[in-house]
Amino acid sequence: MMKRVIFMLALVCGSPLNAAPPAEFDARVEAFREDVGVPGVSIAIVEKGAVTLARGYGVKRLGSPDPAGPDTLFSTGSTGKAVTVAALAILVDEGKIGWDDKVIDHLSWFRMYDPWVTREITIRDLLVHRSGLGLGAGDLLFVPDAKASRAESVRRLRSIKPATSFRSGYAYDNVLYMVAGQLIEEVTGKTWEHYVADRVLKPAGMLNSTTDDDIRFTRADRAQPHARMNGGFRGVGDQELLNERDGLGRNAAPAGGLAVSANDMARWLLVQLARGKLPGSEERLFSEAASTEMWTPVVIQPVDQLPAALADAVPDFYTYALGWDVQDYKGAKIIWHGGAVFGFKAAVVLIPDRDVGFSIVINSEDGELTYGVMYELLDHYLGEPKGDWPAAWKNYKAQRVAEANEALKVQTGKPAGVGPSLALSGYAGNYADPWYGPIVITERKGKLAIDFMHTPGMKGSLDHWQYETFQTRFADKTIEPAYVTFVLDADGKVERITMKPVSPAADFSYDYQDLVFTPVKGPQ
Repeated sequence: MMKRVIFMLALVCGSPLNAAPPAEFDARVEAFREDVGVPGVSIAIVEKGAVTLARGYGVKRLGSPDPAGPDTLFSTGSTGKAVTVAALAILVDEGKIGWDDKVIDHLSWFRMYDPWVTREITIRDLLVHRSGLGLGAGDLLFVPDAKASRAESVRRLRSIKPATSFRSGYAYDNVLYMVAGQLIEEVTGKTWEHYVADRVLKPAGMLNSTTDDDIRFTRADRAQPHARMNGGFRGVGDQELLNERDGLGRNAAPAGGLAVSANDMARWLLVQLARGKLPGSEERLFSEAASTEMWTPVVIQPVDQLPAALADAVPDFYTYALGWDVQDYKGAKIIWHGGAVFGFKAAVVLIPDRDVGFSIVINSEDGELTYGVMYELLDHYLGEPKGDWPAAWKNYKAQRVAEANEALKVQTGKPAGVGPSLALSGYAGNYADPWYGPIVITERKGKLAIDFMHTPGMKGSLDHWQYETFQTRFADKTIEPAYVTFVLDADGKVERITMKPVSPAADFSYDYQDLVFTPVKGPQ
């Protein structure tokens, strides 16, 4: 009876069942890092208002002995959406905006494809992936990079057709966080980069973190991005160093453009768990009411099924709040968000009832490490039996790679020896998509080439595949190869061009399938 009383008191008081990181945690992380082949890892853990771990493992750059440390900057991808939400929360607390204000009340020139949605969409709607846009729609405005400004990119959203009706379901997007960043600029007169640096990072004591790549590239203590590129499709093969300047376009930084160290991430976790209160102070970054809004589920997400070895990772409920996923895990409420940007993966996790938070960030794209460590830490702090999560996630990835390889073999099997219908010069010309903008297809010495004019490095040859379909592999090999299909009209002239990724495992941000290019006259 006494043991039961102590146990119930622990739950009521919110104390973790296990305090401090697991025994031999450092050695286990290091062993898994070496086993997977991840160059560097950054981990922060906080418990009951204190930092219990903030350190780096491995190296900043493949082939270099320079170790990753507690102040090494790692790009954190979409985990930064919660930071954009915090910036908005400050404006809500100041009475300058409201979560349910109409976007056009603060951004009068903003337009969506549907005029009714333009009139009705709120700031809250920007943050919860229920706008009706398809999965990753519009990401090619900034993936892998783009010349268009944030304001120009926001203007182009009016040309992206919805996939579903407004507020009818969940489909993850990045472009509306770009709108949120532009809205902050309209309301404050400061760019998202400057406002977040001045009003979020500095007050939180995250003095090493950056919102601006130009600043990040001047820091010697920064991790470099890596990916596997030579195994048939991205994510398979040997680990390679990427060009760090080929990452996310800065127009989309509000959706995931932060670089954060372990020490700074620990402070962010403390602020979140303290419901907006600043570490070691009675002052607040944002109000408790704002914190409640951030963590309150708004949209139900579909639950993906996993193999038996990962069955415990399948939640009973899975929702999206304001910049955070909210779900259950073995009876506990978990608030978290993943992040992925070229050459980096991240997970930021809160267990509010245990007053515990942690983050795992790596400078490669091997998600089995982030998930493996994440679930080991969840089990530890919830007092659950220890399992071999790293091995389970590693095996799951191997299974998915095998399935993708089989699908790729079928998809890229022997093409029909038919076509093309036209002389190659008949496919050349200027084309444009309503939301992406222009491409140019040229013919020279019996070869076709394609150039995406607004995306540096997105140019390459067009090699005939079958019928009216060609395949392109871009000059920047980190950009997913694509099939390019020409549709001819009754007179045998190009009427439109459609695309799709070659790889069945391509990231959803390569939303080639959303593009429809039509001929235009003259240069664009």
